[in-house]
Amino acid sequence: MRKEQIVLNNLVFNKEHAAGEKQITMLQNALDFGITSVEIRREYFYDIASEMNDIKKFAEENDIKLFYSVPEALFINNELNAELETYFDEAEQMGIYAIKFNIGEFNEITTDELATLNQFTTRLDQVNIENNQIKSMGSVAAIERFMKLMIDNHISIGYVYDMGNWRYVSDNELSAARALAGFVKYIHVKDAIGTGNQTKTVPLGEGHIHWRNILNILPKDVPVAIEYPVTSSEQITDGINKLQTGV
Repeated sequence: MRKEQIVLNNLVFNKEHAAGEKQITMLQNALDFGITSVEIRREYFYDIASEMNDIKKFAEENDIKLFYSVPEALFINNELNAELETYFDEAEQMGIYAIKFNIGEFNEITTDELATLNQFTTRLDQVNIENNQIKSMGSVAAIERFMKLMIDNHISIGYVYDMGNWRYVSDNELSAARALAGFVKYIHVKDAIGTGNQTKTVPLGEGHIHWRNILNILPKDVPVAIEYPVTSSEQITDGINKLQTGV
């Protein structure tokens, strides 16, 4: 894998975040690892209004491509999330390339909601949904249903394959990769031990996920993010090296 494909999700700097470090510093941390793509986490802001412009300025000055993880759902109680406008405004203010949400809960999507979703997709280069850790919206069946609905309605929403979340919903990550590869625009890599409520996320190579086999199934030309908490900078370097070499 080319190093240019690799993204550092700021979850790798969870320890620094807990110590009060802002995400603009995490951008410099990523550069120190030779990585020029970073996924900003909305829940990591301490004062989002004052931090966004600094992030945009730093990213532009250092040619960093920004991704935006928003831990919210597109649909809440069977209706399009009323806060989506806010999240897209934030993304535009920071110069975000790709934004990511969970699907949420819906029975049907109205014609007006489809039109609104379509309008949102024109505001950024990429809009994605991800498989999360909730069965009703994070299973293979739920992802397939939503993605086929988007394709049928010509709405440009892609899919982020999260390697570690399948175990939380008791789906098989290899089977999921085979079923969903055609929708994938972005990949989150991590490893895991256990299944269901006993699942524990661990650094790449320290768990039981066949991550190399999965990457061989999924598209080879999409961004790939390292997304797991670490206890040392060596674990980040090791993850980068594993993705570059495949070993």
